[in-house]
Amino acid sequence: MVLTGASSGIGLAAAVELARRGDQVVLVGRDPARLRAAGERVRESSGEQPELFRSDFAVLDDVRGLAERLRANYDRIDVLANNAGAIVLEPVTTVDGFELSMQANHLAPFLLSNLLADRVRRMVVTASNAHRSGVLDPDDLNAALRHYRPFRAYGTSKQANILFTAEAARRWPRVRSYAFHPGVVSTRFGNESRVVALGMRLLPFRTPEKGAETLVWLAGQDPSRLIDGGYYADRRPHRPRQWAADPALAARLWTASAEAVGLAG
Repeated sequence: MVLTGASSGIGLAAAVELARRGDQVVLVGRDPARLRAAGERVRESSGEQPELFRSDFAVLDDVRGLAERLRANYDRIDVLANNAGAIVLEPVTTVDGFELSMQANHLAPFLLSNLLADRVRRMVVTASNAHRSGVLDPDDLNAALRHYRPFRAYGTSKQANILFTAEAARRWPRVRSYAFHPGVVSTRFGNESRVVALGMRLLPFRTPEKGAETLVWLAGQDPSRLIDGGYYADRRPHRPRQWAADPALAARLWTASAEAVGLAG
C-alpha cells in the first residue's frame, strides 16, 4: 500500500495501523527528516521497516519521478492512498504555474494516479466536507489566485478530489475508487500561522488516529460492500453537495486536469 502525505497526521496514523495489521506500507512525504522519523515510528509499531519515497507535490516533475520509482519497484499496488494535501494561507503559484493548493491537493495526485493506474487495484482519496465551500471552474484552475481566500481555495481542491474519484470509477473499472471525509483533524495543517496552529491545539478536533479510521477501513473493506466512486465519512456513504457530484463537471475537470499536467491525448 502506497500512502502519500505519510510523514505526519492522518497518513502516518493510517500507515502505523495498516502495518500493525500486516500490510506492506510505502510512505511518501516531502520532508526527508520527517519521512525518516515516520518510517522509524512504523518500524517500532510493527517490526517492519517501510519503504520511503520523497516527493514534493508542489513540483510536478517530482511527481513524475515518484511514479517512475514506484513503477520500478512494484509490479502491483494494492492500494494507492492519495492523502497528501495542504491548506495554503497565502496565494502561491507553483513552479508549474498553478495555485498551490489546487496542485498539491488535486493535480499532483491526479497525475500520480494516472501514471500508476495500470498497477493500482484500489484508490482511496482524502477529501473533506470543506468541499461545500468549493467554487470549481475547470476552465480556470487558477481562479483562486484572484481575491485569494485560503479556505475557499482548499474547499475547491477538495471538491476536485471528490469529482476526480467519481470520474476515476467511471473511467477505470479495474480500479476501485473511494473518497472520504476524515473529520476535522488536529494535524500540522496551517502550522505557519500562529492563529491556526493555536486553534488546532485548543479546539476539540479529532486525533489523526480517529481521522485515519475510514481510510484504513476503505483500504481493507470487501469491494462488494462499497460504492465504487463513492464518498464516505465515518465508514458510511455520504452524499456530497451537488457541485461535487455532477458527472458533467467531473468529466470537464478530468479533461482540464489532463491538459494541465501534460496527459492530454
